Amino acid sequence: MVEEFRVTKSLKEKISDQYEEDIHHVNNPVLDPPKIEKKYLGRITQYLQKGNSFYFHDNKATVEIKVVSDEIIRVRLAPNSSFLSDFSYAVDNVNQHVDLYELDEDNENYRVKTNTVTCVLNKENFHISFENRDGKITNQDHAPMHWEENDDFGGYYVYCTKQAKENEGFFGLGDKASHLNLKGRRLTNWNSDTYSFSFNQDPLYKSIPFYLSLHEGESYGIFFDNTFKTYFDFASEKTDQTSFWSEGGELQYYYIHGPSMTDVIKRYHNLTGTHYLPPTWALGYHQCRWSYYPESKVRDLGLQFRNRQIPCDALYLDIDYMEGYRCFTWNKRYFPDPKGMIQDLAKDGFKTVVMIDPGIKVDDNYWVFQEGKKNNYFCRRGDDYFMEGYVWPGRCQFPDFTNPQVRAWWGGLYEGLVESGVAGVWNDMNEPAVFGGRVFPNDVRHNYDGHHGSHRKAHNIYGMQMVRATYDGLKKLQPNKRPFTITRAAYAGTQRYASVWTGDNVATWEHLKMGSLQLQRLSMSGLPFCGTDIGGFSGEPTAELFTRWIQFGVFSPFMRAHSAGDTAEREPWSFGEEYEKLNRKFIQLRYKLLPYIYTVFRQHAHDGSPILNPLIMLEQEEVSNLQREEEFAFGDKILVSPVLEAGQQQKTIYLPKGKWYDYWTHALIPGGMEHQFDTPLDKMPIFIKAGTVLPEHPVMQYVNEKTIEILDLNVFYSESHVESSLYEDEGDSFAYEHQGYVNKKFIVKGTASSLEITQEVEGLYTESYHEYRVNIIGLPFELKTVLVDNEIINFSQNELGSTVVIGKRFKSMLLK
Repeated sequence: MVEEFRVTKSLKEKISDQYEEDIHHVNNPVLDPPKIEKKYLGRITQYLQKGNSFYFHDNKATVEIKVVSDEIIRVRLAPNSSFLSDFSYAVDNVNQHVDLYELDEDNENYRVKTNTVTCVLNKENFHISFENRDGKITNQDHAPMHWEENDDFGGYYVYCTKQAKENEGFFGLGDKASHLNLKGRRLTNWNSDTYSFSFNQDPLYKSIPFYLSLHEGESYGIFFDNTFKTYFDFASEKTDQTSFWSEGGELQYYYIHGPSMTDVIKRYHNLTGTHYLPPTWALGYHQCRWSYYPESKVRDLGLQFRNRQIPCDALYLDIDYMEGYRCFTWNKRYFPDPKGMIQDLAKDGFKTVVMIDPGIKVDDNYWVFQEGKKNNYFCRRGDDYFMEGYVWPGRCQFPDFTNPQVRAWWGGLYEGLVESGVAGVWNDMNEPAVFGGRVFPNDVRHNYDGHHGSHRKAHNIYGMQMVRATYDGLKKLQPNKRPFTITRAAYAGTQRYASVWTGDNVATWEHLKMGSLQLQRLSMSGLPFCGTDIGGFSGEPTAELFTRWIQFGVFSPFMRAHSAGDTAEREPWSFGEEYEKLNRKFIQLRYKLLPYIYTVFRQHAHDGSPILNPLIMLEQEEVSNLQREEEFAFGDKILVSPVLEAGQQQKTIYLPKGKWYDYWTHALIPGGMEHQFDTPLDKMPIFIKAGTVLPEHPVMQYVNEKTIEILDLNVFYSESHVESSLYEDEGDSFAYEHQGYVNKKFIVKGTASSLEITQEVEGLYTESYHEYRVNIIGLPFELKTVLVDNEIINFSQNELGSTVVIGKRFKSMLLK
């Protein structure tokens, strides 16, 4: 039976008494303080329950076990039994629904139990472990949590060491430029400007202290919510141990139960939030360069896209659109009439996206600097000097985005750009980066939303809070438009505010492969709207490399080409007519697949489903998949394997269990094995899961260019029961939050002599089209009759198979 913890002295008084016992009192003051060394949790002596939080003590330290949900348990350590404020920039909801929780005790252990998972605390050594419903241990300490005083800054270095099992795999941790499986690696989280980074270089631009473990087909996640510089050792130093630690802050981690990797990621999103539903134009093809200027160059760029019939939705302006690189200004020599230019581009279907950096030029004649200086919005150092550093405008000061007043001010600065018609904002250099490879000094002070701290604490969330200010500002300025924002630096939870890209990559085949790994990892790490600089930011891609990158870009959540100013221009037509034709074909494919892509984004926004799914997530029970990296699914219906080597004309590809259709030939292919596929330059291996209902749009030059009269539904025959979805709404507003959407579920079930398709519809949005053109692919029998809602309907035969045109609100369709 659980008894309430009662003491006559406070825990702090007991600790003080113990400290006094260690001091020899003489007339002279104590000359030698206690030696600084690692201290470990000892035997549990007492406990206390307060609601869904359980506190365990060893007479010096306290550990909180908080039941967050049926599948998530938070662990917090207070070395001196005094917890820090319960504040997090990452966690959106720490109090979720819990069906049942209780504490049991026996001679050896305390057990904090939910319906799904049990946290076990060993009384003697304070080891913490987690068990599933069947009592199987999924995660356990190798050593008790420990700490060491930080003599330089105060506070503690905090450590947690877990057992690592043979054949255990580790995944996630953001944009690490490594193999998907991180086992054997030691990695650091410290947002860093890493121009032309290399394979296995670390750290990079983002700090996402969340990883997934996979062992014997079961998965769990650990989210170490600590914004200081953190480290992760995945069985690198010692093969039987995995550790994570930090240079400051609190040892606070969330154990997230599986057993599927997808469930772990969804539950991580329950904590940190999902990416909001983006405007549909943000999912099209985007063209960027450092920099497109003057105005005539930008106008000609748009004209080239339209004349060449290559779809494109957004053109970007890098820092050269500004007056002397001063943010929120226009260079009137290059852009004498920005509003007129942006309006004319909009008439041709182009959205304009501009860059904004955090460095504000020290210039008393510059209105942004004047306002920031007047209101004390810029970061200061320990001795009250301003934090100054050199970036593009020269000597700069930097807003403290951890101050809510500064964020509100910064968001309002976008008013002029919005009035000019700017549709999206790209936040760069926000690690924060300072020229010379420098970072902010440790003594820079931050408001931290009232929980004051140094830059050691705020560095990894600086970029996140900058883009938060940008997102909130755009949303306030245009209340009924979904903001589109991009950030280079990020921390866990940034997905609530922005998309991301992998930074300044290089035009090499190695970087194309790295990009594939990074996007899969980012999707597993909670940053699903992610992309690479197509073609490489620095260096010169060959025509073949650029085309293969475009093909990969079709299945990147964020599809943008970008390059540095000292490289040759690289638009889709830059490599000659043959490659222009191929690039056009694949960019058009992106636009044909937009209804499917948008539906996948909605599924993520709704329940946290990853957008990209590495093969290991599709078949996590297959040990061989731990090392497979080149196949991934976009959503759960399309599997791709980008071509990542020069001159590659054939590729060995593993298809997951089940049956798959070759997108190009419609050949039916059995899964659960490897196959050889030809990979000529005009094809990238794309496979559709049998039973899928795949919607396709007609080719458009930009999103919503045409009113759709008939929507194509490609139905891939299957004998098994398969469900597909199609989500549609207005595409740019928040009307979907008030039932202004339509969500359709298609159910396909075939036999040797029939195929039945049913449709369920919810929502109030009215589509522009009135009919479906249903293309039936892969029927194993000769089609004789089609019944739609029990009425016989005509059908035709074509190169796709059998085609039926029917009303969009049908309930049941039977082919036999």
